[in-house]
Amino acid sequence: MMDTIAVSSKTMTEFKDITQEIRRIVKKSGIADGICLIYVPHTTAGLTINENADRDVQADITSALSEMVPARGEYRHAEGNSPAHIQSTIVGNEKTVLVDRGELVLGTWQGIFFCEFDGPRQRKVYVKVFGTAKP
Repeated sequence: MMDTIAVSSKTMTEFKDITQEIRRIVKKSGIADGICLIYVPHTTAGLTINENADRDVQADITSALSEMVPARGEYRHAEGNSPAHIQSTIVGNEKTVLVDRGELVLGTWQGIFFCEFDGPRQRKVYVKVFGTAKP
């Protein structure tokens, strides 16, 4: 079973916590033990798992990525969104999370974030859950 989450970003760079949507999909799947694969099919967006208790963490990550990949540089890509492509490559576009007893295996402070680097846009996140069904 594969499911899709629609994500709307409102700014150029934005982290959106999609943990609850992923949990809903895992519960709906009926899988008790297995894995949940989360994939973003966009070249200027990504996924990360990080702290979801303090929003300053996402601000710090965004700031560090902007310092590593500045908005202005000697980029050759003509569309003007080269930094977004590079930041997406750094962050990555897929995550795999364990599923145990029908629940995502995440740390106490962890959340799953969709990372927008070229917004505002309408995006998709694909989620597929594999494993053994609940008895």
